[in-house]
Amino acid sequence: MPGQLPPGGHSITLQVALNLEPGGNCVSAISEFRDETAAWLKENCPEGARGPGQVATGSTKITLESDVALWLERMAERGWTAPVWPTEYGGGGLEAAQARVLAEEMGKIHARAPLMGMGLSMIGPTLLEYGTDAQKERHLPKIIRGELQWCQGYSEPNAGSDLAALKTRAEDKGDHFVLNGQKIWTSGGAYADWMFALVRTDFDAPKHDGISFVLLTMDQPGVTVKPIRLISGTSPFCETFLDDAVADKDDLVGELNKGWTVGKRLLQFERSGIGGLAGGRRPNPGAGLVKVAKDYVGMTDGHLADSAVRKTVTSFNMNSAAFGLTAKRANEENRSGTPGAATSMFKLYGAALQQDGAELKRMLMGTRGLGVDEGFDDVELNATREWLHSKATTIYGGSNEIQANIIAKRVLGLPD
Repeated sequence: MPGQLPPGGHSITLQVALNLEPGGNCVSAISEFRDETAAWLKENCPEGARGPGQVATGSTKITLESDVALWLERMAERGWTAPVWPTEYGGGGLEAAQARVLAEEMGKIHARAPLMGMGLSMIGPTLLEYGTDAQKERHLPKIIRGELQWCQGYSEPNAGSDLAALKTRAEDKGDHFVLNGQKIWTSGGAYADWMFALVRTDFDAPKHDGISFVLLTMDQPGVTVKPIRLISGTSPFCETFLDDAVADKDDLVGELNKGWTVGKRLLQFERSGIGGLAGGRRPNPGAGLVKVAKDYVGMTDGHLADSAVRKTVTSFNMNSAAFGLTAKRANEENRSGTPGAATSMFKLYGAALQQDGAELKRMLMGTRGLGVDEGFDDVELNATREWLHSKATTIYGGSNEIQANIIAKRVLGLPD
């Protein structure tokens, strides 16, 4: 009969496939975890941390709203700011399935993430893989507790897509490096407490071989940050100038002159976050789309009044759901941590999906989706900002062209 096990059975195979212990019940364990998590979230997530609003980044330079600070404190105490990180550093120690349940239950009550930023999504995972025990013990607990914010010192004015052409110099001074050079597009640099950076420590070696990966504090005399104003009206990106800035030798991650390997791995973690592979709550590019369509296009007999709009919105939401399920499957199939070059596929499509969602939302609003002044409400103004900001998604984290090259070489195995 279809679905029946053959004589002799494959019960062990079935148990492994379902992640069951012989005689055990994984489904009931997850169900119990879900019930406990839902109850805890309902009781402990403040109203001021639900729905749109402020999210903690860990910056010591930003004052948190009281409910946001309380939410961060409560989640960090459980390790749920970094739910799958090891408990020895303060993480939650959850299995992937449990982390998904946590994300789902947070979504049901519209709970915002307790913490976000490059500490969790980029440098933290990199330190878990490449950091020394001392580096992990020094930096990871502070990231988990949201006690500081990190920024990225990679791109330079003449080293963007060709990142290995970077010129920022780090001179070895015994127990520390002295850094001189300029970084650009430093996201969050004006609010960051620490930077992770790629610097050149050997100018005579081939360009990929003379790079090192270092950590440095932003609040020191040799660091100057200048925000760059964008067309969206915000200034998340900055220029960062390093003039005899200092990075301790203890904060050299990986081997001297071998930082390119560490730096590439961090980029995979970054692209995993943009592409929805990082676990937890993936940003929904279609969030609020149906409500916008209802409010601005209208309803007839319980359906969107315009059939073309109905088809377009449905198609986008199907693509978004399929993308999310594919990312989930990729995470489940990958047993070695973040997937390698495949992250570029998710970053490439995920960026396009975010752009499409912002564009569609703006179009549904018509002229109200181009709000820039007092004549528009907050929803309309945010839609405009989201649309403008989305233009950068196919550039930051590695441009579409870079991702396509990686996919061609590392995934498809095509010749140069």
